Amino acid sequence: MPRPLYSIIVSVFNEEEILERFHQELSSAIAGIDADFELLFVNDGSRDNSRQVLKQLMMGDNRVKAIHFSRNFGHEAAMLAGLDHCRGEAAICMDSDLQHPPTLLAPMLDLYQQGKDVITTTRTQRADGGFLKRTFSKWFYKIINSLSDTQLQPGASDFFLLSRKAIDVLKNDYRERTRFLRGIIQSIGFHRASIPYEAPSRVAGNSKYSFWKLLKLSIAAIASFSKTPLKIGIYTGLFFVLASILLIIYSIVMWIVDTPVSGYTTLIIFLCAFAGIQLFVTGAIGYYIGFIFDEVKQRPLYIIEDIENQNE
Repeated sequence: MPRPLYSIIVSVFNEEEILERFHQELSSAIAGIDADFELLFVNDGSRDNSRQVLKQLMMGDNRVKAIHFSRNFGHEAAMLAGLDHCRGEAAICMDSDLQHPPTLLAPMLDLYQQGKDVITTTRTQRADGGFLKRTFSKWFYKIINSLSDTQLQPGASDFFLLSRKAIDVLKNDYRERTRFLRGIIQSIGFHRASIPYEAPSRVAGNSKYSFWKLLKLSIAAIASFSKTPLKIGIYTGLFFVLASILLIIYSIVMWIVDTPVSGYTTLIIFLCAFAGIQLFVTGAIGYYIGFIFDEVKQRPLYIIEDIENQNE
């Protein structure tokens, strides 16, 4: 019986300091697994010497294959490119900074062999996560789960396994430009399982996700999974219609009893609140229209400059 082939997809962006050590630990983790592997590194437009390091790894390991983007397209585009080009019957996406422990690969593959199609991992703790990041992550999942019909697992990471069945769904049916991949894989169904883990500190380099990048990703995630921001205009509009009717009735009554209403303060508060809500709703509509514009343009999710493989 032939040995199964599994794909390990690794997103790389300016990771020259850690790639060799990551490859060593990855190789050690899969050495005891009775299967064949392809190690698919997706170089997301790195500006350091990551490409040269990957060439060195390919010279010493014929399992290593590198996809080089023409520029930086983002972490999620790198994972999608790996899923589009992988050959394994299952694929595991992970980062190269060793905050996704390679020791979890064996338990993930065990669950896959038990019939699971989607295996996610959830961070219970992160060694280098400050108070602000932990708080932001906690409230992000609370907000998106309160707004969306799809309930996402708090602490879910971009370290996951997909069966070939799930990979084909992403390749054929989930090609939107605005996406939240860790949310999408939880929404496609199939047999699922999850593994908790503690994320260690980065061994080298710095996190590529700044606060503003995380905020942008969060907004994209909410827009991908919920239309609630667009409904705010309806709800607030009904509220102000009701408030206006009550204010009109009150003003008429005061006029009848010959007690003029001093309404300057009330009017200013009313107008300011209404204008603020209008601007918020207009901004939300504009954001969704922007997403529609991106989809209509049908530009590629990524552009590959080169694919390198020692066997080819």
